[in-house]
Amino acid sequence: MASKKEDTLVAAELRKRPEAELKSLIDSKSEELSKALFKHELKQLRDTHQLKLMKRDIARLLTVLNERQPKAQA
Repeated sequence: MASKKEDTLVAAELRKRPEAELKSLIDSKSEELSKALFKHELKQLRDTHQLKLMKRDIARLLTVLNERQPKAQA
């Protein structure tokens, strides 16, 4: 069984963090992803699986942030 990397964000831990910190994390992860994508295009990125993990982290952050928004009545 593979163990999780230290850099992977856990949703349970993210739910405890304040909204401002989540937005800050989204910004930093997005910037990190764009730099990695640029390196990938230049064939300088060795571990391309990190792109997928970064995208998942950003999606996880956005999901936790959206859970806090009041749900719209249909």
